Amino acid sequence: MSVNVFPIRAFDDNYIWCLANQSHCVVVDPGDEVPVLAYIEQNQLVLSAILITHHHWDHTDGIDALINAFPDIPVFGPNNPKIKQVTTSLSEGDKLSLPNIDCDFSVLEVPGHTLDHIAYYGEVGLFCGDTLFSAGCGRLFEGSPLQMHSSIKKLGALPKDTLVYCTHEYTLANIAFAEAVEPNNQALIDYKQWAIEQRNRDRPTLPSTIGRELSLNPFLRCSNKELILNVKQQMGTASKSESDIFASLRSWKDNF
Repeated sequence: MSVNVFPIRAFDDNYIWCLANQSHCVVVDPGDEVPVLAYIEQNQLVLSAILITHHHWDHTDGIDALINAFPDIPVFGPNNPKIKQVTTSLSEGDKLSLPNIDCDFSVLEVPGHTLDHIAYYGEVGLFCGDTLFSAGCGRLFEGSPLQMHSSIKKLGALPKDTLVYCTHEYTLANIAFAEAVEPNNQALIDYKQWAIEQRNRDRPTLPSTIGRELSLNPFLRCSNKELILNVKQQMGTASKSESDIFASLRSWKDNF
C-alpha cells in the first residue's frame, strides 16, 4: 500500500493521524490546525479530505482553518449538527472512498464515549477516535456502559492484524490500571516494558493491533476469570454478565 500513516502531535497527548501518499493527504480528528498545516507545508502535500470521529473540541477545532486553507475539501463525520462543517454525514455500514490517497473505509457506529461516535475501518487500519485506546477505552461522557461494551466488542471482532489508530497517548496510564485488574497477565507485563522504552525515546506507542489489545486490554477481556474475580473483589459486583463486569471496570477506572 502506497499510503503512509503519520501521527501529528497536538496538545498534550493527541495524535492527529495523517494518511498520505507522495502528493495528497487526509487527516483524522484535527483538533489543532497549526501542526497539520506545518506538516503539510513541510512535506509539500495537498489536503484532500478530513475525517471526524466525534464532536469533542480537541478533535474538531482545527477544521475551519483547514477548510480556509484548502477550500471545498470534503469533511466526513457523524450525523451531528454540532459539527457544522461536515459535508457528508456517515452512519453504520456506509462506505467511504478517498480516491486521492486510494483508501476505502467502512463506517462503524461506536457510541459510548459520545453518542455520535463513529470509527473508520479499512485495509490501512482502524481509526477509532476515543472509543478504544491501547490497554483502555474512552470515558463515558454521553453513552451508557452497555453501549460502550457493545462498541468495544464490535471493534474487538475485527481481524487481529488490524492496526489500531487511537487519538491519545494514554498507554502508560492505561497499563497502570490494567496491572491492577490483571496483574498476572504476561502479555501486559511484556507490553509495559516495551511501552516504557518507546516513551523514553519520545516515540508513540501507537498504532496497536486488535490482537494485541485482545491479549491485554481489560475492557476487551471481561470474560477472563482473573479479571472477573478482581473486579468483584474491588467493586462488589454480583452479576457475572460481561456487561456488568464492563460497567464495574469502567467505574473502577474512572476513580483509579
